Amino acid sequence: MSRRLVALAAALALGLATGCDAGDRSGSESSTAPTASPAVGSVWVADDGADSLTVIDAASSTVTVTLTGLVNPHNVQVSPDGMTVYAVQADDTVVALDPVTYSVTGIARTGAHPAHVVETAGKVYVTAADDGAVWVYQAPGLQPLGRIEVHGSPHGLRPAPDGSVLVVANTGSGALDLIDPATDTVTGSVPVGPGTVQVAVSPDGRHGYAGVADPPSVVKVDLQTREVVGSVGVPAVPVQLALTPDGATVLSANEGTPDKPGTTVSLIDTAAMTVRQSVATGTGPHGVTVDEAGSHAWVTNSADDTVSVVALDPPAEDTTVPVGAHPAGISYSPFPPSSASVDVLPLDVPPPA
Repeated sequence: MSRRLVALAAALALGLATGCDAGDRSGSESSTAPTASPAVGSVWVADDGADSLTVIDAASSTVTVTLTGLVNPHNVQVSPDGMTVYAVQADDTVVALDPVTYSVTGIARTGAHPAHVVETAGKVYVTAADDGAVWVYQAPGLQPLGRIEVHGSPHGLRPAPDGSVLVVANTGSGALDLIDPATDTVTGSVPVGPGTVQVAVSPDGRHGYAGVADPPSVVKVDLQTREVVGSVGVPAVPVQLALTPDGATVLSANEGTPDKPGTTVSLIDTAAMTVRQSVATGTGPHGVTVDEAGSHAWVTNSADDTVSVVALDPPAEDTTVPVGAHPAGISYSPFPPSSASVDVLPLDVPPPA
């Protein structure tokens, strides 16, 4: 049986067991009170200030293992099939890891100051903020394929689910750069405003959402007509965004500034572009990810060294999980974490070729 099937079976079993436990505890509660579905899977956190990745068991909201030996990893991303985890390092490299064995399976050089990493259409893309480019690699082994010039300071990036477009948040130019993954060429750029750090792309690939710093807001972009078609203010400067699987809600992690840090994640109605609710988090919410069921979100609190677990139906902060220093990027996997024999596991990270 493949690793994926084994992991999926374990996830289903874990979800059923968790659901039964929840039912046993609910006898004293009203049968009509809404409750969030139990979470399953794992959550990967980039501990930017601790040279580590933290792996959280989504079902129990506990840390399974902390992987050390990296260099200030700012962003982490689980591959679409859940079989590889990528992380960028401050030494201008990107690494690939096996989430089952917790071992490094690939490493490659990037441009200066790699910020974010994603996989789509069989390729891995890394933004290099001080290089003004997006670097391209073969998935999952990270064999270099090329470099796409976008100028400015590219930071976050997300693909359309069907792989038709890759959208890059260009902090330096205040625009979204559009890349065709089939040709790895820039097909357009849409001005959105200053300080855009990350994007989210709708399930149908039609719309992109980006946070801007001044004024703090989230804008909606029509990726076909290449124009801003909506905007809504948020309580503090937004950083990362994430959509629920149905595309109806975009979550904005409102980190704020060092002088005035934020303490909320905003849930935005994407059709009306209005804030449904802002949920309290820790201080300096930076990264955000959502599970495949759309029932839970996880938010890194960069100033608190924690992750907030947020139930989405109804919206509320469930709990917080302590992680490494200055957590930044965060990514969800539908597969439960592999067990580890130790709480802290040093990674064997080879030098890039």
